[in-house]
Amino acid sequence: MYSAIFSANGWRDNADSFPLSRIFEYTDEAIVARFQPGAANTTNFAELIKLPTLFLSEQSRGVLPTAYVGYITQARIVGTNVNLEYHYDQLLPAVAGELLTNSGLQIGLTVFTRTHWAVHDFDLFRFLARHQRPSRRLPTAFAVSAPERIDRTLCAAMMPFAPQFGPVYAKLQEIATSIGMECLRADDIWNADAVIQDVVGLIDRASVVICDCTGRNPNVFYEIGLAHAFGREVILITQNADDIPFDLRHIRYLTYLPNAQGIQELGEALRPRLAALRGNP
Repeated sequence: MYSAIFSANGWRDNADSFPLSRIFEYTDEAIVARFQPGAANTTNFAELIKLPTLFLSEQSRGVLPTAYVGYITQARIVGTNVNLEYHYDQLLPAVAGELLTNSGLQIGLTVFTRTHWAVHDFDLFRFLARHQRPSRRLPTAFAVSAPERIDRTLCAAMMPFAPQFGPVYAKLQEIATSIGMECLRADDIWNADAVIQDVVGLIDRASVVICDCTGRNPNVFYEIGLAHAFGREVILITQNADDIPFDLRHIRYLTYLPNAQGIQELGEALRPRLAALRGNP
């Protein structure tokens, strides 16, 4: 059974365009002949888009980011490029990058260095069934989804609910929106009777959690611990470096001044980091 792998240097709202010559890069010649019996303009896109596809961003410093399973819904040639539209299967969990490099899948890490669309002789769903992480052990203090339902467009902001953090939160929302994400705080949500359940639910669904350590708020530190335990990407920010406790000092963090210029500079520093985690250029 064949499965496709689409590696890109950035995601563009479920669409992408790349050179026609990069179809079937790193693909066995026999497979190429199966889907492209002649020149490039004879590619059998109708059959190709039926294949389950693993979507990856390109590797960064030798590490593959999280991958997603889905389908290419449309492919068409425009000049010397191929325009793709695709969607992710929301019922399937994300695939950790390290799983692809440590599970015996015979696809080298070096192939994920530029945008390309490849086809390989492997059963993607069997691969996931054999190697995907087992169902998570559920906590008893609160509820989490099982299996995980991570929304890669959702960013969670963890900070004190004091009014002085309002401009910071507004800037986080602005930056998130500019790269196709949504940034929420727990006080934006009322899905449960207990506030902690809404906090945990937000962290559990988010792909990125931004935590403001200013003032050493104990609730924020508890939320940092949850985010790390859930395996989420965590970005630490603070107005004072001394508010980063010893056990978190090994993690990079962003400092900012609590004024208009400082918050603006925080947004400028945060945007490329958040965009990289989102998968945008």
